Amino acid sequence: MSSEPTPRSSLPQRQLSIAGIAGAIVAVVIVAAGVTVRVTDARRLKNWTEAEAIPTVTVIAPAQPASGGMLDLPGRLEAFTSAPIYARVSGYLKSWRVDIGDRVKAGEELAIIDTPELDQQLNQAKADLASAQADASLAKTSAERWQALLASDSVSRQEVDDRTQDYAAKKARVISAQANVDRLVATKAFAKIVAPFDGVITARNTDIGALINAGSGSEAQLFSVSSVDKLRVYVHVPQDYAPMVKPGDTAAFTVPEFPGKRFAAQVVGLADSVNAASGTTLVQLMVDNPGHLLLPGSFVNLHFALPVRAGTLRVPASTLIFDDHGLRLATVDDHDEVHFKPVAIEQDLGNAVQIGSGLAASDRVIDTPPDGLAEGDHVHVASAAGKAAHHG
Repeated sequence: MSSEPTPRSSLPQRQLSIAGIAGAIVAVVIVAAGVTVRVTDARRLKNWTEAEAIPTVTVIAPAQPASGGMLDLPGRLEAFTSAPIYARVSGYLKSWRVDIGDRVKAGEELAIIDTPELDQQLNQAKADLASAQADASLAKTSAERWQALLASDSVSRQEVDDRTQDYAAKKARVISAQANVDRLVATKAFAKIVAPFDGVITARNTDIGALINAGSGSEAQLFSVSSVDKLRVYVHVPQDYAPMVKPGDTAAFTVPEFPGKRFAAQVVGLADSVNAASGTTLVQLMVDNPGHLLLPGSFVNLHFALPVRAGTLRVPASTLIFDDHGLRLATVDDHDEVHFKPVAIEQDLGNAVQIGSGLAASDRVIDTPPDGLAEGDHVHVASAAGKAAHHG
């Protein structure tokens, strides 16, 4: 039996083939691994990009305001009682006893008017009264005598009636003359000008020798008297806030001459009507002024503490969106999707606003909403619990 020897060159060739196959397999594995890594990285990059494209927002929980805020309005102080003093008789000012700033009591003399014409009219009226009284006395005597003669049939009934009627007419003229005298005496009493109530003289517009004409039409007032122990405060409240101001409410106010000092006034009356021109209603308050620090006619800044309106919610001003759709708030639902709500501002508090309608207490409001948000967009909520809007 014979055998042929194996050629030496076939063994290396087989080994080379096996090595080539192994290398190819390794290359395929490496390529496959690289492709897999690239696909994984690409998918990861895509997921990261998509995640980063979804905006992250902070939500605010609307807060129930603890107070309704403050309503600041300009007002004016007026005297509790103020009376311009005019002359009731004509003449010349004889004397005056008080000047501006003087405190007077009710009935105290302010000035005296010299009335020569009125004095002559009074003298004439007294003379007419004396004449009428004399005529009436004579007529009475005559009527009584004729009445006595009637009993003896010496005179007729007609003549007695004539004398009686003449006496009645002359007695009536006495009454008329007496009334005229009383009228002139009462008018003469107005020559003495007196204070109508306790107060302060706030104006004097006359002097000794000045011609005084009776009346209050075109004539200048002689004096002005004001009672300043209490003062009235008048303020025009906008129609929207008028229902919130009620009699008995208290308001604080300041005046420029006493910076930092606050005074308290109480609402005592409302006009119960709206001025069509200004859209406001007039409110009257009362303030005690025992030290007379406050001056009638002064400008004041009033501060009303407003009650909380039902349904009012407070959010930061940074949540508001002003665009071509109007005033809106962006909210996030339970699926983290964006929904816009039109709202109405009841009061602007600066860094916060009070929303009167369009918002619910359970809403999650986006604070400082990013640009480009659209209805239905998905967002990431930075704080799931949200923050309360305790601003302002």
